[in-house]
Amino acid sequence: MYAHMHVRTKPRCPLPFTRSLGRGNSCNQGKTRPPAYIFTAFVITPSSSGSDAGKKRPVSDDDGRMSSELYLAVCQGRKEEAMALLLQQGSGIYQVSAERNTVLHLAAEQGHDELIQELYASCGDNILLSSQNSALETPLHRAARARHDRAVSLIVQLIWDSGDQSIIGCKNKVGDMALHLASRLGHGMAMEAMVSVAPRLASEVNDAGVSPLYLAAMSGSVPSVRAITTMCSDASAVGPNSQNALHAAIFRGSEMVSLLLDWKPSGQSLSYQADSSGSSPLHLALSDGDQAVVGAILNISPPCVVRMQDSGGLSALHIAAAMGHAHIVEALIKACPDITELRDNHGGNFLHSAARGGQSKVVQLVLRKRTLHSLLNVQDGDGNTPLHLAVAACAPSIVEALMRHGKVQADFMNNDGHTPLDLAARSTSFFSMLGLVVTLVAFRAQSHPQRQDRVKQWSSHDIKKRIENTLDSLAVVAVLIATVAFTAANSMPGSYEQADGTAPDRYGNMALRRVMEEPRSGAALYMGVADQYVNGLLRGSG
Repeated sequence: MYAHMHVRTKPRCPLPFTRSLGRGNSCNQGKTRPPAYIFTAFVITPSSSGSDAGKKRPVSDDDGRMSSELYLAVCQGRKEEAMALLLQQGSGIYQVSAERNTVLHLAAEQGHDELIQELYASCGDNILLSSQNSALETPLHRAARARHDRAVSLIVQLIWDSGDQSIIGCKNKVGDMALHLASRLGHGMAMEAMVSVAPRLASEVNDAGVSPLYLAAMSGSVPSVRAITTMCSDASAVGPNSQNALHAAIFRGSEMVSLLLDWKPSGQSLSYQADSSGSSPLHLALSDGDQAVVGAILNISPPCVVRMQDSGGLSALHIAAAMGHAHIVEALIKACPDITELRDNHGGNFLHSAARGGQSKVVQLVLRKRTLHSLLNVQDGDGNTPLHLAVAACAPSIVEALMRHGKVQADFMNNDGHTPLDLAARSTSFFSMLGLVVTLVAFRAQSHPQRQDRVKQWSSHDIKKRIENTLDSLAVVAVLIATVAFTAANSMPGSYEQADGTAPDRYGNMALRRVMEEPRSGAALYMGVADQYVNGLLRGSG
């Protein structure tokens, strides 16, 4: 058995409390550490020889390290035992653990409210309240980090009673105040306790340049955000990468968004502010597509917010179109009609974005609105029309919708000299190429002018190989259809024309639709249409 006895010896001379306090931290500046006592611990150890039994062996304890008994008593909230040990050890109340935590740090971290009060009363000053551990955290930090709202409220009250409110603003090694920690964890009650006595804290940022309000929004806690917006008129809302709290709230629901939209500390809404990439909160909202959030922003935002473009030139309309939010696209155009003219850094409008993203609902919206028909053949900076981009995106439904409209020019060449049909024939996916080429040829689309003797033809070996590798009978039909389409795309004589020289657009599309809707009868129908052309191709390619 081991027993510990502590003997109080002569106190050290008072030393200035000069521990590093972090950036701008003045929690203990100008204060003096109270007398610390050197203890000599005598450990009674068992001995194999009777003559040595009970002999006291001194062990140095000059570093002021907290005893194990005291550490456990405080952590477990055994108030009477802890106070008895402190009384026995004299000024042991100022001893610290391995990470320089005082007894008040430990009690705060465990949320032992009664013990916190006893320790403060025994100390008689605010040294324990302002003491910082190896991470430069005060007991208030530890209580906030451990989610003990009552302990936070109690310590804040004790700090207020001590007359040194600057302790609440102490920062740890990364510049976080206790308010930052509570905000990050979404503890509205703890935050309210702190800002009610020191509202200026909400204007402070940590070393990463992040405000408590931004962290509160990130936590998703509406009460935490409300604690700051209702009590701190000059609070900071800044976050990383020039974002603000509204950016962080976009993906946390419309209630928090509305709360921040109503809060205008500097007279200007947070919706006006863009981050380092030029993205406004509206940009983020449109990427998510939450209609309630988008509506809340649009209801309070002037046209200039709707017209904002990010560093890539993308407007809110570009993003909504690319994400396929047709109902929001319509609302944006209604709110700000001239937004349809905006182009991104590559010269593309919102219809280009929709076609590139394969968003058929947005394309259909444009086709229904006569005032937007002027956009159908617009070329971007690379010379691509929406039809080019729909083909490149392998979006056959959009290609067919555009071609059926009648006002879409299918023969425009982009800056590389390629028409939409050229892009379709170069598709890396065989079955995507199938649908695209058949649709385009059916509507008389043309490839760019080229010598026929330099066009690479399909060989019978290529076709047979694809058929042999395909077990699905419909895929076999697809091979035949693709062969017909490829032949037509390259304008082979007598390949895909009716007797009068016109393309069989209605009949060809009807047959293709039959393949999709009625596999067996449709396959037989298309077999008949395709067979004569396949044979002609095979004879021509040898």
